[in-house]
Formats: sequence, C-alpha cells, structure tokens
Amino acid sequence: SDLKSKQKSESESCDNFTDLNLSHCFMGTSLYVRLLLYTRSNVHCGRELRHRNPSNQPLFNFTRPTAFVIHGYRPTGAPPTWIDRLVQLLLAHDDMNVIVVDWNKGAANLNYFTAVTYTREAAQNLTDFIITMQEEGASLDHIHLIGVSLGAHLAGFVGSNLKGKIGRITGLDPAGPMFTSAGPDERLDPSDAQFVDVLHTDMDSFGLRGAHGHIDFYANGGADQPGCPKTIFAGKSYFVCDHQRAVFLYLCALNQTCSITAFPCSSYSDFLDAKCLQCEAFKPAPCPKLVYDLSPWRDALIQMGQTKVFFSTSSSLPYRKLSYRVDFVTWNQYLRWGVVYIRLYSGKTFTEARVDHKLLRFEQYTSTRLLAEFDDDISTIQKISMRINTGNVIGPRYKIRLLRVRFTPLDQPDRPVMCRFDIIMEENMEVSFRPLPCNTN
Repeated sequence: SDLKSKQKSESESCDNFTDLNLSHCFMGTSLYVRLLLYTRSNVHCGRELRHRNPSNQPLFNFTRPTAFVIHGYRPTGAPPTWIDRLVQLLLAHDDMNVIVVDWNKGAANLNYFTAVTYTREAAQNLTDFIITMQEEGASLDHIHLIGVSLGAHLAGFVGSNLKGKIGRITGLDPAGPMFTSAGPDERLDPSDAQFVDVLHTDMDSFGLRGAHGHIDFYANGGADQPGCPKTIFAGKSYFVCDHQRAVFLYLCALNQTCSITAFPCSSYSDFLDAKCLQCEAFKPAPCPKLVYDLSPWRDALIQMGQTKVFFSTSSSLPYRKLSYRVDFVTWNQYLRWGVVYIRLYSGKTFTEARVDHKLLRFEQYTSTRLLAEFDDDISTIQKISMRINTGNVIGPRYKIRLLRVRFTPLDQPDRPVMCRFDIIMEENMEVSFRPLPCNTN
C-alpha cells in the first residue's frame, strides 16, 4: 500500500501534455508554451520547467545533450499519440534531456492560419529559453530540435534566431500549406542549424515540396505512402495517414528496427529506373540510412550542400523492403515492351516484386538494369521465377532469350550475388530457375 500511495503521489505530481477538446478549437486558443522535461530518471513523468529559472529543476543537467520535441497543428486539441513513444526511444538512445514543447494552446485552433501566426511567437519563447540554458552552461552544439509538420518550421525559426548555431534540426514532413511559396527566412532551411535533416511523406497535400535540409529523405517519392487510403471515403485517415507516416518512420528508425537504405538521386523516377544505386560520394561510408545517428554522413553532407535521397517502404512495420539490382542481357529477335514480375522462393514461401512503374524495352543484345523491391525478407533463396508481361494476348507468343541474369543485393552486402545464364522465356509465361553463384572472372 505504501508503494501504491508513492506511485499515486508521483503520478499526481507529473506534468502532462495539455489536453484540449474541440470546444477549445472552435473558440480558438491563445498561445501558451509549456516545457516538459523528461530524463532517464523520469522517463514516464514529465516535469514542467520554468522559462525564467530552469536551474530550479534538479533533474535538469545542462551539460547533457538536449532534444526538443515540437509538435505541429492540432485541429482537435488532443495530445499527439506518438509523444510518449518518441520520448522513451530518445532516452533509450542516449542519456539526455528530452524537452517536449507543448504549445497546444496556440496549435489547437480550427483556423490553421492562426496556428501558423503563433509559430513565430512560440519560436521566440523557445529561443529565450535556450539562451537561458546557454547562460547556465549548455552548449548549442548539443541541442537537437525535432519538429513535426508546423513544428518543423517553428524549429527553423528558433535556429534562425540563434544564427544557425544549433547543432541539429530534424524536420518530419514540414508543413506545406502557407509555406509553399515562402522564402528561406520564412520556413525551415539548411542555414537554420549546423546540420538539418528532413523526411518527406506527404508533399502533395499537408507536406512541403522541395528540399529544405542538408539531407532530404523522400519516402516512396515523398508524396503517397503505401497502405494509406486513396479515397476520401476512408474519412480522417485519408487526410492524415501520409503526413503522419513521417513520425512512424522516425520512431522505427529510432527503435533501430528499420534501418532503411536511401540512395542519392535527382528524382524518385530515376531511383525506380535503377539509375542511382551507387553511393560513391560517401565512401568509405555506405549509402545513407534513415537512422537517428547520421554522424557517419554528416561531414560529407554539409560539404555537398543539399542532397536528396530516395527509398521505398512497405505499408507496415518494419517498413523495410528487400532490394536487388537486377541486370540482364536480352537476345530476342523481336522488340518487345513489357513489365517484369520476379519472385524469390525459400521452400513454399515467396515474395514478389513488380517492376511496373513504366514499360521496359527488350531488344536484341541489350543490357537492362532494374530495381526489384520485395516486401518480405527471404535470406536463403532456393528458387527464382520471372515473368515478362507484354500485354500481347492475340497472335503468336514471342520468345525472349536472356543471356545472363544477375541479382545483386543492395542493402545486405553479406549476401551472395546470384546469377543464371541462358534462359529462354515466352512472353506472359513464368519461368523458374535455381540461382547459381556468379562467375567472378
């Protein structure tokens, strides 16, 4: 009973995120910023910090790195569902201060424009607090702002106020509405911190098009996410699913359950066309990954200016796809156009990749390179099947002869490169074969 009463008194003394409801949003809220501190000593119990005198809070150690978590527009006023998980994962990663910037009174308005105008004021409030931290001995180098949607621009304003000296800003799908034609001073941009990384998931709706960091990650091209509803009949999730995916991908990256490889490229279509599957600029480091710790690539990225990187995901956890570069040489008499289906088998289980984003050209003695992305990971591949669909349903079936097929794993360098030589296929018919080790001569 003593323990229960201790837990009860602890939970009563926790400072929780402001919980508002729709009536507040209808009436409109005026800005009030609260700062909730979490450390490894109080992972599940926030402690509100005083803006003027934060050193009064004994859990606040100014010499530790500090991450600020900044939410975006809250049209319903409810606390973000992901906040607790993000706090826990950050603290599992590092012994730091995590400060949740609760500006729900301000973000919770049915009028989005009002919330946008409050971002400047909230940013000034946060800037003053960080200056106070500096006076207490905190280093700007070790401050990381993580901003979601409208919060990404708020983070950018703080960084700009501090002349870009903050260590890092992460923007998770920075908000698009009211920012699409904004200049660099009016939105998040690379000059706002020593290092700025951005993840895009909804550029054609609530997110912002373009590149706004030293590195910009574009999930599935940055606009439409797999598994999200395509029609308005799905209700609320039609509007928020793509936009929220940025947070869920980031949680997954922090959890280290999905370390997704991303490839520098000028566009998603070039990436799907297998034109960007090397990462020469980062050697000896591998291709960039969607992870929390980007330090292996940071110096190179800062030198390179702005880098766009692309990757594809599946529709659910752990989001990672199994990717192969497929090279083959065709030797067929007639020119054919088609799409390619590839299946990898291990026993009776299989996973399929469809390379159907555009029609491919198969002609005599031509080498073709594809990017094949599979939803499921199969580590030991016993059989591979391929089908080339040309859409030819009348007339004779033409044969397509592949002199060589080569499968190179892209993000699993320890796995073997697989080959097969001289395969005769008929269009629209599946052919199966056992992969062989490639002759390295």
